[in-house]
Amino acid sequence: MDRVDRQHVDRAGATRKRILDAAERLFAEHGVRAVSNRAVAEAAGQGNNTVVGYHFGTKADLVRALVRRHAAAMDARREAMVAALGPAPGVRGWVDCLVRPVAEHLAEQRVPTWYARFGAQVMTDPEFREVMVGESLGSRSLTTVLDGLNSALPTLPPDVRLERGDICRQLLVHHFAERERALADGLPTPRSSWDEAADGLVDALVGIWRAPVSNTMRAD
Repeated sequence: MDRVDRQHVDRAGATRKRILDAAERLFAEHGVRAVSNRAVAEAAGQGNNTVVGYHFGTKADLVRALVRRHAAAMDARREAMVAALGPAPGVRGWVDCLVRPVAEHLAEQRVPTWYARFGAQVMTDPEFREVMVGESLGSRSLTTVLDGLNSALPTLPPDVRLERGDICRQLLVHHFAERERALADGLPTPRSSWDEAADGLVDALVGIWRAPVSNTMRAD
């Protein structure tokens, strides 16, 4: 690659980064549907309103790019945690592998961070939620953790398993989003660090998974 071509690639990469930075912040603050490509382009300092579509395609493609921007780092952390697990990690071990990679990744970002709030916004939108869920299902480390968690709860009825999975997913997404919002606004938080926030969330999720099942849920 000659010098001119390399400069073009570098400029394109810098433009894509500015677009991703702007989109992540705007989507986190306002929701995906409320933010136009024009608004993203202006926030990214781009005069051409078609630049977002040129670099990323549809809005769903832009959401996918934002998810992938963070997924690799979290997957690497999760894979390392899974590899370090003992022979019988139990519910807490698997839940820790689910929660802590997200918290550690957010802790490494410069304040304010936007990804947790972006994720919360996406998960409330039926169309874009499918993008994030689809990307998650492609994560080998996440699949390993979820399979391990299921194997640690062999007596849990299927309908209860699905219900508690939904509850835990909501808590994971929105609890971290609320902490991120509080930090961005300079407000106090129950835990002083992301690591301690992960401890608290793991405690709560383990409690949900291990909670007794009522007779009404057991009945056929």
